Amino acid sequence: MEEKNYSGTIPAQEDGSKINVESSVDVNSEEQAKALFQTAKSRLLDVNNWHDITGKMLAEFQLTDSSGNQTTTLQEGTYFKIDIPGPGSNAGDGFDWVKVEKIDAYTTPDIDSIGIRVRPASNPLSTNTDIAHFYSQDSTSTFTITREATKVTAGVYDRNTKTNKDSEQLPDQLRNAVVGIGGIITFSRIQWKSLTDAIIKQAD
Repeated sequence: MEEKNYSGTIPAQEDGSKINVESSVDVNSEEQAKALFQTAKSRLLDVNNWHDITGKMLAEFQLTDSSGNQTTTLQEGTYFKIDIPGPGSNAGDGFDWVKVEKIDAYTTPDIDSIGIRVRPASNPLSTNTDIAHFYSQDSTSTFTITREATKVTAGVYDRNTKTNKDSEQLPDQLRNAVVGIGGIITFSRIQWKSLTDAIIKQAD
């Protein structure tokens, strides 16, 4: 599976695990593809409703601003506050946190693409600087929507994925070790597949 990196938001794979998850639809015309791209893009940017559109996501996502206050605006510097099944991190006040570090787009007559890259981060509501996520700060997830002629693809690409072993709190060390291993197998594959399927779903 070749990554859709037209926007340049997917970093190089250097260490740890690499995971590609994609869902694609090939429609009858470029006009239909362009319309579906715009619909999929709107769904991607509406992070707060990811759980609703999938109906089966393993986690719930809430956008917050740089101070940890809830928001509906996705932009560089905002955070995803993530509520996953099971015990949350102490550093994250029961949640996992990632920060949006890059959003970029690419457009030609035949191609439209947008990419959003997030990275595990500390809890913006706390003075604790520990990374509040079961993955390390070297890990990233990049979410993309791409139209190539009449084909539309939603993709999630995890790069340099490693368990977070840097927490100074023993409960978080144990929790990250257990959840991180399961995350590579379950969270990053089953969860992202349910999201990519839902994002490019056509109207019935």
